[in-house]
Amino acid sequence: MTRTQEIRPDIDDGIDRKVLAQLRARFLKINDGRLDRAMQALSTRQQLVLKLLPLLFHVNHPLLPGYVSGTTPAGLSAFEPDDDLLAEAQRLTRSFAYKARRGPQPTPIHGLFLMGSLGTIAQAEQSDMDIWVCHAPELDAAAIAELQRKCTALEEWAASQGAEAHFFLIDPARFTQGDRETRLTSDDCGTTQHYLLLDEFYRTAIWLAGRTPLWWLVPVYEEARYAEYTSTLLSKRFIRAEEVLDLGHLAHIPPGEFIGASMWQLYKGIESPYKSVLKLLLTEVYASEHPRVACLSLRFKEAVYANRLDLDELDPYMVVYRRLEEYLRERNETERLELIRRCLYLKVNKKLSRPPRNRSKSWQRLLLERLTAEWHWQPRQLAMLDSRSQWKVRQVLAERRALVNELTYSYRFLSQFARSEQAIGTLSSRDLGVLGRRLYAAFERKAGKVEFINPGIAPDIAEDTLTLVQYPSPDAGGETQWALFSGSLNTLEWRDFAPLKRSRELIPLLAWCHRNGVIDAGTRLSLHPGTSDLTEQELSNLLASMQQTFPQPLGQVDENALLRAGVPSEVLLLVNVGVDPLKQHSQKNLHMTTERTDALGYSGVRENLVVTIDQVILNSWNELLVSRYDGPDALLACLRDYLNSLPASGERPGLRVRCFCRNRAQAIGQRVQELFDDAQELLGAAGVPRFLLQVQQRFHVLQLEPGQVSHASLTDLPALVEHLGRDLPGYSPLQLDRHALEDQDLAVILPLGRPNCIQVFYRQVGEIAEISLLDEHNALWRQRLPFRDEQSLLTPLHRFLQSLLYRRNALLPLDNPVAVPTPEIFYYEVVRQGRQLERRAAPSAAVSHPFYDVQAIVEPAEQGQVHVTLYCNHREFSELEYGAGLFAAVARHILAQRREPERYPCYITDLDLSRVAGRGQAQTVHYLRYKVELEERLNRALRDG
Repeated sequence: MTRTQEIRPDIDDGIDRKVLAQLRARFLKINDGRLDRAMQALSTRQQLVLKLLPLLFHVNHPLLPGYVSGTTPAGLSAFEPDDDLLAEAQRLTRSFAYKARRGPQPTPIHGLFLMGSLGTIAQAEQSDMDIWVCHAPELDAAAIAELQRKCTALEEWAASQGAEAHFFLIDPARFTQGDRETRLTSDDCGTTQHYLLLDEFYRTAIWLAGRTPLWWLVPVYEEARYAEYTSTLLSKRFIRAEEVLDLGHLAHIPPGEFIGASMWQLYKGIESPYKSVLKLLLTEVYASEHPRVACLSLRFKEAVYANRLDLDELDPYMVVYRRLEEYLRERNETERLELIRRCLYLKVNKKLSRPPRNRSKSWQRLLLERLTAEWHWQPRQLAMLDSRSQWKVRQVLAERRALVNELTYSYRFLSQFARSEQAIGTLSSRDLGVLGRRLYAAFERKAGKVEFINPGIAPDIAEDTLTLVQYPSPDAGGETQWALFSGSLNTLEWRDFAPLKRSRELIPLLAWCHRNGVIDAGTRLSLHPGTSDLTEQELSNLLASMQQTFPQPLGQVDENALLRAGVPSEVLLLVNVGVDPLKQHSQKNLHMTTERTDALGYSGVRENLVVTIDQVILNSWNELLVSRYDGPDALLACLRDYLNSLPASGERPGLRVRCFCRNRAQAIGQRVQELFDDAQELLGAAGVPRFLLQVQQRFHVLQLEPGQVSHASLTDLPALVEHLGRDLPGYSPLQLDRHALEDQDLAVILPLGRPNCIQVFYRQVGEIAEISLLDEHNALWRQRLPFRDEQSLLTPLHRFLQSLLYRRNALLPLDNPVAVPTPEIFYYEVVRQGRQLERRAAPSAAVSHPFYDVQAIVEPAEQGQVHVTLYCNHREFSELEYGAGLFAAVARHILAQRREPERYPCYITDLDLSRVAGRGQAQTVHYLRYKVELEERLNRALRDG
């Protein structure tokens, strides 16, 4: 039969059985050619596995591999072993003797098919065998379980022969309905790709034994009425049912399959893009043709019917390539075409720039040589691709751009197709969102993110020698930059070379080297530190810290992590990188001795030894992020941002702090680690806690509300006292850093705060007394007064606080008086130079100098002002009567009542702010601020009167 003899059966005019036999013979001719090619590339033992499989499924013999029991389904349709095959079996097991089946016996195994790369241009030594075992639909669950155990035993036997085999049980009746429970190839994404999997099966599968596919005998132009056509073939006995098995047709492919296939290949392509690009682009071609998809299996069938039986052109990978080439040429997308050519070349993995191992060239090599000549590839390009295992940074960066462009284009195409076809359900929408985040996490650039440049492009891009240089930035006066050069270059040489990578700071550059494997244990580094204090030892320690904290390669990101925003998984803080915090002393060769060794307030001048912090974060999306903090508030800004990055619940990230600078490195690192650990432990505790830290002479208060940590920086102690005296919405515990306020009495006062408690602390310093108070919300109030004795100091305050509590109690409901417990009042004296507290009883005895009850009522006025009314021993003094002379009038009244002319202070003993504060719910410090202000005005009038 000549090549031009095309077969076009017409069922309406009647079909010649000889024509059907010719068609089957053509398919089997291609099949035999592919099987022969597959065998050529296998070892003798691997060949034996493939040869014996039909026999092993045809008979149950205890001495043969895969035997489970005598009840295991056995018997392969239309199969009878020849003498050569029986001789192979007897060489394997000498006592085996084959007994031919006599009479009609059941053959529950309908067919064996080989899937995968075997027999194709891409077959390699490590190619595995995916075997479809098509069985009778009537097998019950117990029989299928037995058959599965046999398959598992055969996989183990194949492995012992050096062959990786995977068996997949297929019920053709269920399969045609799209019903299957397991993966059907080792590269199968699941049940969402029924038709695309069937398309791949029909154009790539190698028939080993049993029934042949009914699909072979249906012309492409009859695919749309496949059921009617095949029914006629069987009912009119043009073919016998026991000769064929039916897996279905490809007249229509639902658009959802293109979405599922693309998502699966994109998912795989993130780590192994070369393997996925060809299939991704093929799915794009199919989707672009929807709904009239001319899938490749139909093209393959057309070629067989047209008697175009060239094995090279019908090779599964060649068929895919030719279709992609046609598509991209139509669109004039030459860059994408070159990329898929590289993907195909690398997939075949026959290095044409080098002579073949054997003198004779394999058919794969000959076909690849013909292809590359057709592409006009030059020897230099072949040599570059053949050396992919030695590619370094420059080649990888160039290739990454093309691969990432292709993956992101495919994602955009997929998303647009899903919207246009309205083929995306709730589950697909979720999966598409997760996939988009995978791509974003792997490839998207953003500020501070370390770019990953080697997604399966080259196996190892570590450099043997590198040169690291700091030098002035050419366009920014006073700024410097770091650069990394390939090779070992001296001070004069590096200026003549282009760097592999530049960065304003050192750590982003080292993190990039680590993330991408540019530096490994064998890399030798030459260092030119410029104006920095970086040493080779510090550089080595920095790299070791990254290797310990972020081991490579990183694992796959869990899908659940992608459903939420990325949160830190591991955090590395590197303090004072390339900076000597005591450089002025090092240059003078001075060694300081001091009792004040805190790294945040070192020596008598309280120097802050934390100059810079570089933060490296690996988050739950496997993104590596770098940020730098410097300046006077570097530590606090870093701490605030770190606390805000923590998840509201769940596991906290691992945190490591490392410091390798010249002076006091270990102490600095330990101090920062303790600080972060303390603050992190306090974060999220009840009552929105605050954390007080002292750095040099400045104070810093962190409000520790998860996700909203705020930072107040205060210049000195008075500013701190004012800040701590602000109103608080509720009780807020205050924790002091272990070195804060070391020389202040507040160090013993502030940690004592308790909810629903008013605590008064007093301290005598000569003729002056200092009163401190922590109210029920833990706000601080302080006042300095002349000291006469404890009673005269504390009694007015005590009476004021009791009046305040009385007013609050009066507002409580009588039927539930304990709904809000009355705060207790405690008194402490600060002794031993402010280092210790001693509990004291509340004042009770009368003072030697009588004083009057002075009550104040404050009411709101216009423009934020207030009106004040004073009562002295129940006599009213109001602004309505006295105007601006109100306080002078009260002062005259008080002086007139005194027996002695001495003008000792007058105190407000009761205060009503109900109209100002809203039902009297203002906290105690709010009342005390009004009290002090009113007393100052009143006592000023006493002095001036």
